[in-house]
Amino acid sequence: MARLNDNYLKLQAGYLFPEISRRVTAFADAHPNDKVIRLGIGDVTKPLVPAVLKAFHDGVDDLAQGASFHGYGPEQGYSWLSQTIIDKAYKPLGVELEASEVFISDGSKCDSANILDIFDLSCKVAIGDPVYPVYNDTNVMVGRTGKADEKGYYEGIVYMPCTEENGFAPAFPSEKVDIIYLCFPNNPTGTVATKEVLKSWVDYALDNDAVILFDAAYEAFITEPGIPHSIYEINGAKKCAIEFRSFSKTAGFTGVRCGLTVVPHDLMASTADGEKVSLNQLWNRRQCTKFNGVSYPVQKAAAAVYSDEGWAQVQEIIAYYMENARIIREGLQEAGITCYGGVNAPYIWLKTPEGMTSWDFFDKLLNECFVVGTPGSGFGPSGEGYFRLSAFGERENVEEAVKRIRQKWGK
Repeated sequence: MARLNDNYLKLQAGYLFPEISRRVTAFADAHPNDKVIRLGIGDVTKPLVPAVLKAFHDGVDDLAQGASFHGYGPEQGYSWLSQTIIDKAYKPLGVELEASEVFISDGSKCDSANILDIFDLSCKVAIGDPVYPVYNDTNVMVGRTGKADEKGYYEGIVYMPCTEENGFAPAFPSEKVDIIYLCFPNNPTGTVATKEVLKSWVDYALDNDAVILFDAAYEAFITEPGIPHSIYEINGAKKCAIEFRSFSKTAGFTGVRCGLTVVPHDLMASTADGEKVSLNQLWNRRQCTKFNGVSYPVQKAAAAVYSDEGWAQVQEIIAYYMENARIIREGLQEAGITCYGGVNAPYIWLKTPEGMTSWDFFDKLLNECFVVGTPGSGFGPSGEGYFRLSAFGERENVEEAVKRIRQKWGK
């Protein structure tokens, strides 16, 4: 009989979002006449904008003609898309990149997991707590950890608590590490990092020969001036950081699938013998071996996001979601609920009222308000006693959800 990967058996319970779906489905089946408002999983609700949709259709039409047909594309993505991203998303930040440093993929979630292929299992990893569960669980799956303790912390991972006391900003790891996950704007807390904070992390990584895995999936939602959109705005970051970005929330590509990973040529890691090797080279080899690239029509649609017309349309959608975030944030505050985020990110991180646990609040919110959110404990032990609400939704649903919550907990 084939032997399974025992590391999967270390994972606690089910993945957070399927468990939410299971509970919501059971509730909806038992209450078919009640409207459940879902502000939990961060899926978008607005359709693709017209400029993107047209480019998508044009890409499909190209495949119907022999002269414009495209079969296998480059595993790294078409250079015209990479260059568009560099010109439109990075150069305005003062960041210079080469097209060969940008890898187009089917999403930052996949890349943040697959990147582990190019690192040895002996590498010590540090992640925030609470944090996007993929960082934690994929390190368990590949065999980098022991079992979880009673709190949910896995042996072999260094956790950096992000609490109300430290402003949900992780402190430097408590021991020497090789890989550091940072996510700003943060999922789930919605917090951001200033240039000074990011510089301190870059300096730390350079001083300790560590690699930062920087998740910038929500950078397009930053509204306050002066907040970095890319870690490469910090001098020295190209020597210590890999950056992930996504079209999912920025342009509504959750069902289309497109993202990108930047691996600078200057970024090196060591062999067992101490030889320096380019991580760009290794990631390129990994992609060429295990990935066939993003489809041509999808990449055409992605390029249209950065057209003048497309970007203006996308910005309107982002503004719509951020207005939802304001409505949720202010509505909760008026109800006397302590909350964070919702200014530079589409997530509101609230403190559960009445000292409830995260899952108890989930069940109460679902059963009494018919509203779905995400338990903070699902993002890590330090998320216990907190809860995440998403601004991705239709305005009338967001307003109705806030009304129901205020009726239940309002002062």
